Amino acid sequence: MKLHFIKYQATGNDFVLLDNRKKDIVLSIDQIKFICDRRFGIGADGLMLIEKHPSLDFNLVYYNSDGSQSLCGNGSRAAVKMASLLGIINGKAKFNAYDGTHEAEIGETIKVKMNNVTVGKDTGFIDTGSPHIIRFVTGLKDYPVYEEGKKLRDSKPGGTNVNFVELLEDNTIYVRTYERGVENETLSCGTGVTACALAAHFKGYRAPVKIKTLGGDLSVQFTASPGDSNSNVTFHDIFLIGPAKMVFEGDLEL
Repeated sequence: MKLHFIKYQATGNDFVLLDNRKKDIVLSIDQIKFICDRRFGIGADGLMLIEKHPSLDFNLVYYNSDGSQSLCGNGSRAAVKMASLLGIINGKAKFNAYDGTHEAEIGETIKVKMNNVTVGKDTGFIDTGSPHIIRFVTGLKDYPVYEEGKKLRDSKPGGTNVNFVELLEDNTIYVRTYERGVENETLSCGTGVTACALAAHFKGYRAPVKIKTLGGDLSVQFTASPGDSNSNVTFHDIFLIGPAKMVFEGDLEL
């Protein structure tokens, strides 16, 4: 089977994208792992298929590099960029992903609207479509993210992503993430920086929170429910904002 693919990166998170609107691509878990393998395949943090949807602009199917499924914020931004390239959308989009319907806008950057999030007393664990542990640290540049992230990865049922956050000046945070499903540190994680921006709200940071990652800069816009306190705060109108770029395209024989 020959696959035509396009490779995208979104602040260093890299993805293989496939146009599956004809529904003629069916991949096994082993094939997904092979495609994402950085030595034997194309190499990527994840693989996505863009498919037709009966009422929305498109359906997005996302796989981590180990074949597991989840919501991917950066991947969603890359998929929106590819949908624009394919002529499926023009400026704005509504699409279905792992956790439901999302909206997006394309300009100089890509804005993807995340689903509402309610945060209780445990602000060190926030689910933004994917589960995230959040740990505030200092000296993040030299922090052992892989080693510490691997220790915490299985501390929640089903596993979790682990984010390490350093508070900076000018309403800015620095985030590094150990990603479940990739089983390593990635250069950026969209759902992760979203969770960290919401957690930073409880540290006095206000939207839009600016985020630095190893792969580039992002920002997260949100609105917190009126009269919020340190428990049961509902965040809505959450937008993950950042760039996504095509890297190359080609054909792969499976």
